[in-house]
Amino acid sequence: MNEIEVLSPAGDFESLKSAIFYGADAVYLGGLIFGMRAGAKNFSYDMLEKAVSLAHKNNVKIYLTCNTIPTNDEVNKLKDFLKQSEEIGVDALIVADLGTIFEAKKLNLKTQLHISTQFGVVNYKTANALYELGAKRVVLARELSLGDIKIIRKNTPKDLELECFVHGAVCMSFSGRCLISSYLTNRDANRGQCAQPCRWKYHLVEEKRPGEYFPVIEDDRGSYILNCKDLCLIDYLDRLYDAGVCSFKIEGRAKSSYYVSIITNAYKMATNILKDAISNNKEYKLPKEIRDEIYTISHRHYHTGFLFGKPQDGQFFENGGYVRYYNVVAVVLEYSQNQIFCKQKNKFSVGEEIEIISPGEKPISFKVEKMFDENKNLISNVPNSEMLFYISFDRDVEIKPGSLIRKKVSVNL
Repeated sequence: MNEIEVLSPAGDFESLKSAIFYGADAVYLGGLIFGMRAGAKNFSYDMLEKAVSLAHKNNVKIYLTCNTIPTNDEVNKLKDFLKQSEEIGVDALIVADLGTIFEAKKLNLKTQLHISTQFGVVNYKTANALYELGAKRVVLARELSLGDIKIIRKNTPKDLELECFVHGAVCMSFSGRCLISSYLTNRDANRGQCAQPCRWKYHLVEEKRPGEYFPVIEDDRGSYILNCKDLCLIDYLDRLYDAGVCSFKIEGRAKSSYYVSIITNAYKMATNILKDAISNNKEYKLPKEIRDEIYTISHRHYHTGFLFGKPQDGQFFENGGYVRYYNVVAVVLEYSQNQIFCKQKNKFSVGEEIEIISPGEKPISFKVEKMFDENKNLISNVPNSEMLFYISFDRDVEIKPGSLIRKKVSVNL
């Protein structure tokens, strides 16, 4: 069996810890420069050192993004950035620029080079050329079908790894190469500053009737004509593996640690089922409870992208926002003697139904019967942010410190 990797995003240290706790095999993140997510907190040099140390202690790899196209004003910083990245011990650099690749070769870096999806690899000749330049892995363009991936795998060296996005937001432009944000808002999407104008509500205006706005479709809500659905390939990991993909990549460096926790957990459980299916020559079949988990985080409507050819249902025209069904209300600090010791994240009360999410386990649902403050005084709710408290819980199960507690809501964002 070839190696199967769950690759999770981290926009800050909290998300990094969530990814590690919930089973990521590798985490990709960005420094303060050369990264495609300017809106994320990202990692300073000192924080990156700590991130690598924490990850390696847990046998998790760190891939550092260096996937913007450096300008003339920035290239002088590139050499130090690459050298420091290797000194820190990152396992790979994710790059999208030929100049960056050649600079890495010139420095004789031992750090692996992974070619970013921004490079737009859609054929085996490009993949082979990048391999000759020192690439260990290519992150395939999102516009490829299963058939395309199989052809690339068949015609490239076996030690060239193929990585593929399997979950998360999708850009309406080819492999993220979009100029709309730059033109409309002066925020360059190719430098990690996208304002996401493809999610906006558009109307038509007729030249001789200024101020009169006409919906693009006959609907009083207008039309979100550029809005893509989110990608979700959790049901097809076996097909991707058979096509030659070894790394399943989750989008989301600008998203919450809850998103990282839940989606990492779901895909980790799914890949464990896939490994078992491969080892025992069984059919890969995803249990409903794992599939249900991908709907518990903020998301747009899901689709399968280009995996089965040109998408027929890849856009959603009614709105550009998210749907959310759960809120995190607490984090487990300790569990013993039929009590869960927690830290509050959102208010909830006695009598409410909540769920505990532990790595690799099904959600545990129960009704809150009793709660106590940290001094063991009986309380009816937990209204204060970060307050410490206890929940009575009498089931014979293991609850790991760091597990999340959530409650159901229904929110359109």
